Amino acid sequence: MGDISHVKRNLWRLRLLVPETLFKMGFRGRDCDMETKLCPGLYWLKCQLLLFFLVTTCEAFFFPGLVPITYCEEGHSNSYCKSSIQVYADKLYSVETVMFYDYDSFDFCQDSLKRTPSETLGQILSGEQVTSCPYKFSFKKEETCRKVCVKSYDPDNEDEMNKLAFLKRAIKQNYHHHWVIDNTGIIWCYDTEDKEHHCVSGFPIGCFNVPSDEVRGSCLINPEFNKNNSLYLFNHLDITITYHVESDTSKVAKLISSRIDPKSYKHSDEDHLTCNEPPMEIPEEDTEILTVVYTYSVKFEESKATEWSSEEDNDLETTTEANLQWIRLVNSFFVVLSLCGAMIILILRSICRDIAKYNRIKISLYDRRQFGWRLIHGSVFRLPEHGMLLSILLGQGTQVFIMTFLSLFLAGLGFLTPADPNVLVSYGVVLWLLLEIPAGYVSAKMYKTFKGVNWKMHFLLTTLLFPGIVFADIFIMNLILWMEGSSAAISFRTLANLFALCFGVSTPLTFLGVYFGKKEEFAFPVQTQQTPGVGPQRAFFTKSMITIILGSLLPFGCIFLQLSYILNRIWSPHMYYLFAFFLLLFLIFMISCSEVTVLLCYFRLCAEDCGWWWRAFLTSSFTSVYIFIYALHYYFTKLQVSTIGSAFMYFGYAFILVLAFFLFTGTIGFFSCFFFVTALYGVMKVD
Repeated sequence: MGDISHVKRNLWRLRLLVPETLFKMGFRGRDCDMETKLCPGLYWLKCQLLLFFLVTTCEAFFFPGLVPITYCEEGHSNSYCKSSIQVYADKLYSVETVMFYDYDSFDFCQDSLKRTPSETLGQILSGEQVTSCPYKFSFKKEETCRKVCVKSYDPDNEDEMNKLAFLKRAIKQNYHHHWVIDNTGIIWCYDTEDKEHHCVSGFPIGCFNVPSDEVRGSCLINPEFNKNNSLYLFNHLDITITYHVESDTSKVAKLISSRIDPKSYKHSDEDHLTCNEPPMEIPEEDTEILTVVYTYSVKFEESKATEWSSEEDNDLETTTEANLQWIRLVNSFFVVLSLCGAMIILILRSICRDIAKYNRIKISLYDRRQFGWRLIHGSVFRLPEHGMLLSILLGQGTQVFIMTFLSLFLAGLGFLTPADPNVLVSYGVVLWLLLEIPAGYVSAKMYKTFKGVNWKMHFLLTTLLFPGIVFADIFIMNLILWMEGSSAAISFRTLANLFALCFGVSTPLTFLGVYFGKKEEFAFPVQTQQTPGVGPQRAFFTKSMITIILGSLLPFGCIFLQLSYILNRIWSPHMYYLFAFFLLLFLIFMISCSEVTVLLCYFRLCAEDCGWWWRAFLTSSFTSVYIFIYALHYYFTKLQVSTIGSAFMYFGYAFILVLAFFLFTGTIGFFSCFFFVTALYGVMKVD
């Protein structure tokens, strides 16, 4: 943020500058009395200059993210800066399972004050419970091997043995901490098996050396972790906090990043800690009393190269991941480019051939109507079956599409900060509620076009169908998670409040959209016959189910290489930070859905098949089926789910994801085909 005194000085100069400038121009108070028409112009000129100077005096701002906190050394703290640095613990996660747990669910060191920051909407929906940790530092005060707490596990104590068994199981399942300092996640950097440097948000609670010839996973950070089938607990943390001083004369600084290096030490004497002991190994057989001493060291490093950094910069330090993303994007781009060229060549060539044939052959006006795709001109806009359901799906699909596009667009421009993964969820929910108006408008307009009359049922289903399915899915997941005792479960009271809030806001907004949407309908370029014509027997490649299954393969191929990376980010706090890249991929996916649907729709029209309404929707929406199949493959090959709660949680969220894809891909395909058919028969009007 810019210096406040700097802003005040510039504003004071502006107050002196504007009257003096106007005086030199000859505009005094008495001139305003005589030339009244110039006074409003001078007033607006002054306002514009004020706004210009105000904008130029502000150096930068972070919107709508979190403003960084300023820190100073102990003994110099005031209302502008503080010296105490508090660490907060988020949920513990595992990339191998989908079950989350609170920090308090494990037998770690606990903070006696138990400070809990205010929760965002995204944290409430994900069931997160952020709590303070006993790890507290003073700015620029370095600590070495400082004791936090001591935990003891006696084989004769059943409660302590249950806590130790739970900790062992979490280490085997590769659970990670997710800590936050100054609203930014702590980063852990390590080298993979391929000797590549990788940085992620969070750090493991320990490592498990599986029975094999090679050391893998987090056990690679220490060559002493080489004993097969052994558990090691990371009970020591080396924390490095990087800060930036605002100026050479100021002692006020801002934190840039926080890195952590987990280590394991078997402290023999808790009163004389050295942090150079052998690793802390947890035995499989609980025969003796196990004592665990938790320690930490902290150091501060000043950085002059940058003034602000985020978790995004550290997460992109992987050397090969960014290159792979661009390779996948280029691959998808050329697929869509080839499809676009093929579609343009095929359609324009066919239409131009038809026009040339009309001009070359002297036939009657009636015969011209009965040629090619013009043969079905009287039936092409015949109203579809189940028009109410189709209109409702189109309205909800429009809502999902606009919400997704705006979220990715704002995130790609940097307006939605990825420093907190739940910020994107919060803005997505708010956008969803606000977009009930266009959803109701599109749904009502299409239902009016389909000559619908049951408006009460239409309004009720538009308001409740998709949100009701989502809430029912979340409620079933929560029932299982409550039984499992997972922290990912949302309390029943919170769920009921969210249900009442969402439907209390969405219902009047949907009614407003329906009210304006039902006033007019789409006008068709040709008149529709009362009785449908009988078309010829369709070829194999123009049959409905074949075109739906094969037509959706190409859009799925554009995002196939990205699904694994995206699914990894969904089930861990490793947020997908490449939003600008993801926006480009989303546009490519949208274009591919439109092109495939239009191309297959034209083939069906040439084959004298006029039933394109539902097929246009299902051709591109069938991509969601392939996504669900890939989610099944990912579940059985990548995850190690051992509880029914984890399985319900995975498939519950996968169902919501697939349903969202079904709606907005079908909507994109339908409207692309609708406007294409309208333009085709509008340009080639039948007399």
